[in-house]
Amino acid sequence: ALLALVVIGCVLKYPFLEFGPRYAAATGEHMIAGYRRIGRWALGMFVFLTVATLFIVLASVTLVTAGLTGMVFGLGLSNGALSLLVLLVCAAILTVGHYRGLDLLMKAIMALLSLATLLAVSLAAGNEPDWSRLAIDWHHPGLLSGASLAFVLALLGWMPIPLDAAAWHSLWTLERARETGHRPSVRHASIDFRIGYIGATLLAVAFLLLGALVMYDSGQQFSGSAIGFSSQLADLYAAALGGWARPLIAIAALAAMFSTTLTVADAYPRVLRALLEMRDRASGPVPTGDPAKGHRARYLAGMLLAMAGAMVVIVLFGGQFTLLIDFTTTVSFLSAPVLAWLNLKLLTGQHTPVEARPGPLLTATAWAGLVFLTAFSMTWVVWRLLWA
Repeated sequence: ALLALVVIGCVLKYPFLEFGPRYAAATGEHMIAGYRRIGRWALGMFVFLTVATLFIVLASVTLVTAGLTGMVFGLGLSNGALSLLVLLVCAAILTVGHYRGLDLLMKAIMALLSLATLLAVSLAAGNEPDWSRLAIDWHHPGLLSGASLAFVLALLGWMPIPLDAAAWHSLWTLERARETGHRPSVRHASIDFRIGYIGATLLAVAFLLLGALVMYDSGQQFSGSAIGFSSQLADLYAAALGGWARPLIAIAALAAMFSTTLTVADAYPRVLRALLEMRDRASGPVPTGDPAKGHRARYLAGMLLAMAGAMVVIVLFGGQFTLLIDFTTTVSFLSAPVLAWLNLKLLTGQHTPVEARPGPLLTATAWAGLVFLTAFSMTWVVWRLLWA
């Protein structure tokens, strides 16, 4: 049942995420500027959702990465210390490497992650598992319960990525164009995004299969701490596949989460910088001086602010690991209909050149996705208000 939901969720979220690089390639401006063209209310909604989730999203992915880091490298440090270490490494990479360094590192990490994950899935499936135990039992009392609904909502919130990433991708598209001196065509930007998205969807399916084949029905109560859960995760795979598989799974999981943390740590400062630069352009003449230095200084200041806020969240709520992760992913899903509607309005409206607007199939998929996201979110809200 979850496999079908994950695939459907990824397919129906695709148009809204693809709209980011499409809009940037077509107009030469990022999606945040597009929201401002729709109206101050649209920009205000995006800013509100960004500010409301900025620190807690970065804190959540950092905390998971910290737990895996402590487990893989055998570091006997606290969650806070490990999280600070992860953020400092991310800060060093982003400060020294700029966008091109980030792009190259992410490609290397994703290659490692893909190979390790596919190998693990092949080994797990090759152990002749009992597939019948994974069949859907529609009479199971918990399948259609409110708890299952809440879990699905949390799962799909970041499967494979949240809809905030559409604006992030538009910023990355422009940054790549600035560093290479070449602005991609709409077709090139769309194809480039599609390849990455298909890969992310396949990895999502692979991780779900790994969980079903190895973790499901194990009878183990999972730890509520980041480090404890990471260790249990590796132990389960080692028990099912052999002790040699423990480092393979650990590396795959760490690569997945470190790449996510690095992405989020880069995205939010870019969003904050874009908002500041939009404010400057709206308020009057552009300040004198070297624009590149100011551009970079604002990015670094935004990164420092985001990481400092994330550390505060980790120190205050890091002990409630699973609660923090569930809250973050659920908020991402509940905000998805709003962002989806804004993206659809922008890409099908007058601010996008006619030739760059989505075709009939992509538009129809987007409308279906908007209905899906809205219906799921409203069902959860009604359940929380009436039955939870």
